[in-house]
Amino acid sequence: MSDLGYWIGFNLVRGIGPQRLRMLLDYFGGIEAAWNASAGELRRAGLDRRSLENLLSTRSSISLDREVARVERAGVQVLTWESADYPRSLSQIYDPPPVLYVRGTLIPKDEWAVAVVGTRRATAYGREAARRLVADLARSDVTVVSGLARGIDIVAHRVALEEGGRTIAVLGSGVDVIYPPEHRRIAQAITESGALVSDYPLGTKPESGNFPPRNRIISGLSKGVLVVEAGERSGALITARFAAEQGRDVFAVPGSILHRSSIGTNRLIQDGAHLVLSASDILETLNMGQIAEQAEIRTVLPSDPTEAHLMELLSAEPAHVDELAQAASLPVAVVSSTLALMELKGLVRQVGGMNYVLAKESGVEYRSEREGEG
Repeated sequence: MSDLGYWIGFNLVRGIGPQRLRMLLDYFGGIEAAWNASAGELRRAGLDRRSLENLLSTRSSISLDREVARVERAGVQVLTWESADYPRSLSQIYDPPPVLYVRGTLIPKDEWAVAVVGTRRATAYGREAARRLVADLARSDVTVVSGLARGIDIVAHRVALEEGGRTIAVLGSGVDVIYPPEHRRIAQAITESGALVSDYPLGTKPESGNFPPRNRIISGLSKGVLVVEAGERSGALITARFAAEQGRDVFAVPGSILHRSSIGTNRLIQDGAHLVLSASDILETLNMGQIAEQAEIRTVLPSDPTEAHLMELLSAEPAHVDELAQAASLPVAVVSSTLALMELKGLVRQVGGMNYVLAKESGVEYRSEREGEG
């Protein structure tokens, strides 16, 4: 039995989310030992009664070999915390999903992604705004992330594909259960120019409670979140909240103060979101003007000990290059040149006056509310 089966097994247990699984891994030292532990050992590890009962019930009712075979038959890739291909940006949020099911492919360039979300009841204005902005993002090699929902989401996916760009759809169901059903054809097209992604097991139905938690993945895969049109209670605002808590930039398209579909976006702007009039507003803020060059530099020049040391010293608070050199016990010239390369890689950002901060993706993270949902 490969470790993959145990990861899939735990993902089928209700009540064992990222925090509890991390606790078990820390206690037992590995996924296989955690899965095979006795009830007494699991209690001593700190597993609560309900989660323990769910784990024991799942262990006795499923075959891990059959679950792995089911995934393979579906042509689905499974990424775990231990996978080299697990998205780096997602791994840096507070509670990254332990398991990701992927139909299609995720590639390193997808690290330069922007989420585009909005209301399901999009107006003509909202659809046209989304179309223009996404077209320009796709032409700039930005991967577009959204949720395959009706309205703004599906416009974002469709335009990205029309422009020959990459797009990722994060589902509130299993990747083998497309919702809404009329989007099956475009979902297939997405698998050919991007990926369908979900942390829900295969066969999971699109229940209403699944969608808010999946929004943390939409924002987690992205460097920033653009809300094109959103009413007062739009689910897109949940994604924007997750983005802010994860340290991502939030962007919003302004709209008429007389229209309900613009209440959410106008309020986001009022609360500090970046007002967007063109795609360049997003590209400049996220330093995404040279994505191809950044991707090549990151491939050719991997992190070295100096970069790793500076990453440990940096935070969201600006630090001057002289202070960093002193703290790192390195010459200023070495620190300055290393920071310049790190900025090209998207790891750090200069905020003026030779002061540097960590890139947004290393900021404050979202604490998952899904722990009790499995």
